[in-house]
Amino acid sequence: MIRIAPSGRVLAVAAAACLALTACGGGGDTASPASESAAAPSSAAPAAPAAKGDGTLTLGTLLPQTGSLAFLGPPEFAGVDLAVKEINEAGGVLGKPVTKIHTDSGDTTTNIAAQSVDKLLTQKADAIIGAASSSVSESVIDKITAAGVVQFSPANTSDKFTTIEDDGLYFRTAPPDKLQGRVLGDLVVADGNDTVAILAMQDSYGTGLADQVTKTAEEAGAQVVERVDYDPKAADFSADVAKVKAKNPKAVVLIGFEETAKVVQELVKQSLTTDKVKWYMVDGNMSNTAYTKMPEGTLTGVKGTIPGAAAPEAFIEKLKGVDADLNDFTYAAEAYDAANLIALAAEAAQDDGGKAIAGKLAEVSKGGEKCNDFKSCAELLKAGKDIDYDGVSGPIEFNEAGDPAVATIGVYEYSDKNTYAAKALEYRTGNIEG
Repeated sequence: MIRIAPSGRVLAVAAAACLALTACGGGGDTASPASESAAAPSSAAPAAPAAKGDGTLTLGTLLPQTGSLAFLGPPEFAGVDLAVKEINEAGGVLGKPVTKIHTDSGDTTTNIAAQSVDKLLTQKADAIIGAASSSVSESVIDKITAAGVVQFSPANTSDKFTTIEDDGLYFRTAPPDKLQGRVLGDLVVADGNDTVAILAMQDSYGTGLADQVTKTAEEAGAQVVERVDYDPKAADFSADVAKVKAKNPKAVVLIGFEETAKVVQELVKQSLTTDKVKWYMVDGNMSNTAYTKMPEGTLTGVKGTIPGAAAPEAFIEKLKGVDADLNDFTYAAEAYDAANLIALAAEAAQDDGGKAIAGKLAEVSKGGEKCNDFKSCAELLKAGKDIDYDGVSGPIEFNEAGDPAVATIGVYEYSDKNTYAAKALEYRTGNIEG
């Protein structure tokens, strides 16, 4: 469980924390799945309406089919596919079926994202769901928003997006990294670790999250004895791990993407195994597929944080109906909710144009009659009611920056099979300032 002090600090976390922020301010259906994790924010509602849409809501996806976050793609694609299926079964948006176009975001080592965005804009996408990586989103946000198109990420967590220039067209269902960093930092200290080392990938996601973990852990009385910001494309991590080993920490926090598998192998090689040092991970490297080929027990007891509520079993079964091969479900709920919110905003605006959708997203996320699926929410809208969509990923409730004002951070633990629990054991709610 998690205890909240009067100041709002998380004092202990055993499974998950639901954090309420009190401050901060047309084309065809193409190929398949993929997506990633890293973060991004948004601004206020658009000041001036644009021309109306063409009457058909076209959703594009910009999610990882390739690159360092490719393992996150399948659940995110499945979330969008499930939402569009249900929306169309309920009659579609503005009386017409929703069209979806899947594209690959790649990662920051390629130009795939820019090419995909060009394709989506050419095919007149009204809203683009993605990217998963904060750095990728940052590289294309100007192109998307300049076209008057909504960019809606299910997985961006970088704090930069809270204040980024976006003409009110950027939104996300994943909370900013400062929340995950707080929960993770407090978790590390609550587990009895007074000396901590951090190995973080060197980009906006890794360094931002490492900064928050450092701040939280040190404020709670621990000492960060070593921090290494590494090149994720490095061929070898032996020198990085050696720096950590030299400081003899009780805990090691690993912040990265797919390269974490190589870091883990080096930790084992240098005898920093989980029976001697406690390891902690984050959403970018928590995976049920990346470590299964390692010897059993390599990750036993490793804990990690993932923004968002654990996917309910009924939702998981629906996702498997869309993609029977799913093993990871990270950000599936956020992607599902993103598609539903975009569709409901278009219904509320009676317009599928990007700026019209952006102008209604905050409205349909809070303050009205509660509903939790497209069909029931759309029926309320048609009856002239104000709605408050509460999704699978949580209550959402966008603030002026396009960030969720209420967020959940799940804490998971690996078994000797090198996979983590399908869902967190329990949730606790608390108010977090700032």
